[in-house]
Amino acid sequence: MRFRLVSFAILVATGLLAADVLVGGAGQTPSQAKGGQEEFGPYELVENWPQPLPDGPDGVKHAGWTWGSVGAVYAETPDRIWIAQRGELPLPEGARPWTPYSMLQPSRTATGNTDGLSATCEPVAKRGWERRWHHSVFVVDRNGKVVQEWPHLEKMLSQDPCGRGPHKIKMSPYDREKHVWIIDDQQHLIWKFTYDGKLVMTLGTVGKRGRDAGKLFDRPTDIAWLPDGTFFISDGYGGTRVAKFDKDGKFLMDWGSKPKDPNNPGPNEFNTVHSIAISKDRRLFVVDRGHRRFQVFDENGKFLTMFSTGANSSPYYHFISPDGNIWVGDGGTNRILKYDLDGHYLYGWGGRGGQPGQFNGPHQLTTDQDGNLYVAEVFNGRIVKFKPKANADPAKVVGQEARYRASAN
Repeated sequence: MRFRLVSFAILVATGLLAADVLVGGAGQTPSQAKGGQEEFGPYELVENWPQPLPDGPDGVKHAGWTWGSVGAVYAETPDRIWIAQRGELPLPEGARPWTPYSMLQPSRTATGNTDGLSATCEPVAKRGWERRWHHSVFVVDRNGKVVQEWPHLEKMLSQDPCGRGPHKIKMSPYDREKHVWIIDDQQHLIWKFTYDGKLVMTLGTVGKRGRDAGKLFDRPTDIAWLPDGTFFISDGYGGTRVAKFDKDGKFLMDWGSKPKDPNNPGPNEFNTVHSIAISKDRRLFVVDRGHRRFQVFDENGKFLTMFSTGANSSPYYHFISPDGNIWVGDGGTNRILKYDLDGHYLYGWGGRGGQPGQFNGPHQLTTDQDGNLYVAEVFNGRIVKFKPKANADPAKVVGQEARYRASAN
């Protein structure tokens, strides 16, 4: 018996004993499948979502058109997913209907910029195709079917030739009336709408860049709120500031500047202020995208700390879940990342590519109350939905967003 046990151990250690013998004998099914990988982290990709957009009563047909550069998504509920894209994009002749630009042969990069103009309105070489202003803001249900549209926004989004459409769409977690906020970076505007689409506040001046309280912005990017309605704007691609306003839109203060030494940027110096979120203890976590880092401030602009997101990183968007974790869409690594509030990296998944489930420009991410994850992709030109696997590790599933709850007020 002792000889047999020693011989068995030698065979296992040297790899001479077949795996199927270890699990019960030749021909039996192994206890764990071979091959594969954790391709989508703790999620499964929901295919064929959303559904093709319908031809509308305005007579506009969708034959030959597809999804635009999708800049924004916000999950109000599992049956009300707000999607904001930068118009619709034309398909080349012979392309399969509703093919995202990343999956064309050859592939294209989705964009909402006017053909022949850069993001800041300088002339550039023409690409030979143009987006159209249609279905820029709409709502879908859990099956991806359109349940609401805001066609009146098309004229607002196209007031200036440099406009490319929405950069972010969000709701304050403290607002019982569920106002909808849209940031239009290339028209330098922040809009606040009632839940049914009536415009009630505008900050900024159409087509005018600058830094002047709430009158001029330089490509603003995002918004975050305190419980009393005070809000902060990250401003922005061209701007180098965070601007603070009271609940009625009155300008209170701003802070930030360009780096004195671009090779050694210090605290409170920015290069592309691209995303902003607030923790329960009222700390502001601000993405300093060009410097590949987060800067953290108190609500009056006092610098507290900062941390890097990596040499190949380009953090596009983040939110803070109620359990105190930071969830990031990174456009450099094209991964979904998790940090704690002290800046420690905890987990990440994803990779660059145009195939379903891969990313190119994860520009805004959101989760619904069922745990589904939605990612808006600016360069792949699509919105994707993931559902948690049945046995997913809860620590790896992207946390909930803070939302208004009537019982909490």
